[in-house]
Amino acid sequence: MKRTAAEIRKAIESNWKEYLSRYGNLFSSNHVDGSTPPSVFVGAYGYPKVLVGPMLPPIHGDTAILDSPEKWVGKSLEDIVNYRLSLVRGIKPVKVEDVGQRYIESLQEMSMSVKSTDAQMELVKNASPVVSVDGDSPIFGPIGEIKSATFSNSSSDKQIQKSYYDKDLLAQDAVVDLFNKGIEISRIQKCFSIGMFGKNRKLVPTRWSITATDDTISKALAEKIIEYDILDTTLVFSYNHLGNYFCVIMFPSRWMFEMQEAWYDEQGNVGFGCDFEDVTGLKHYPETAGGHFASRLAVSEYLDVRKLQAAVMVLREIRPEYAVPVGVWQVREGVRMALKQKPIQVTNFLEGLDNACKALSIGKNEWISHSKLYQAKKQKSISDFF
Repeated sequence: MKRTAAEIRKAIESNWKEYLSRYGNLFSSNHVDGSTPPSVFVGAYGYPKVLVGPMLPPIHGDTAILDSPEKWVGKSLEDIVNYRLSLVRGIKPVKVEDVGQRYIESLQEMSMSVKSTDAQMELVKNASPVVSVDGDSPIFGPIGEIKSATFSNSSSDKQIQKSYYDKDLLAQDAVVDLFNKGIEISRIQKCFSIGMFGKNRKLVPTRWSITATDDTISKALAEKIIEYDILDTTLVFSYNHLGNYFCVIMFPSRWMFEMQEAWYDEQGNVGFGCDFEDVTGLKHYPETAGGHFASRLAVSEYLDVRKLQAAVMVLREIRPEYAVPVGVWQVREGVRMALKQKPIQVTNFLEGLDNACKALSIGKNEWISHSKLYQAKKQKSISDFF
């Protein structure tokens, strides 16, 4: 029998409280001593003066898994929530343009580290462990204002270090260059957030930097894709994790991209969000927010590797099992995983949509009724008249 979202959240809370009954003293102190993954967070509240600091678990060793979304595919929702709750977040108010102060430079140096870095934080007062989980707010561990913080020296990633010291390199060029060199998206996002790239450097709230990084990289890839040969068949991919069901339909066409999301509210009603773009790009902030750019990155990455051009529809059905939001990373990684599966080959788009809907509870007609890509597909292109 499937559990409701409330039951899932209650189980997660119960297991976390059991963990705290054994180790709660580590999270209820004004002194935190451990190894940061490395991880840093920049808040958005109060912008342009924001709260900035490291995220540090009260344990030593290799803690990279605690803040490496690329490694979370296959993990349970409970595992991921526990990773988030285990990180104590130190905060200090800083103006976004004050990237030259020693505190920020220390965080930048830490962010370049190739491995988990030992650190200590003394907080103004004791932190308090989180004991409740809801279905609306992002998950964070204890938060405390920093009185002082020290970080051990560690080896830096040479590729990131090169971009950091190149003060003439534009931020977007640094982001794309590091992606092309194989640096993980989550690492690029953190470095971008803590003001490490560009000519006029400043702090960027973490939430914004995630979307900006996905947008910048996928936009650069799309500019390459429109010069490639067009895919010669229709392919359907699918994958599900954490209560999110992803289907990707690719068919022969000039580059077009659409991301649709559908979700169930507490009363069982279905809500939709849909965003479409063609070779001219996106003209508005997407209804699907960061999900649009995250899924576009995964799709454009796939097409670029294969030197192909296509029209692509990504469908994301959010089931009640997705009881706790864990971040837009899971859209990017979910679509990436879908595209790693063996695709089903069909004869046309509608057959592909029929096939995709076999794995979804929402029917084809509902997806079509919200689709701008489907309407664009029906319009004849100039080439049809020659």
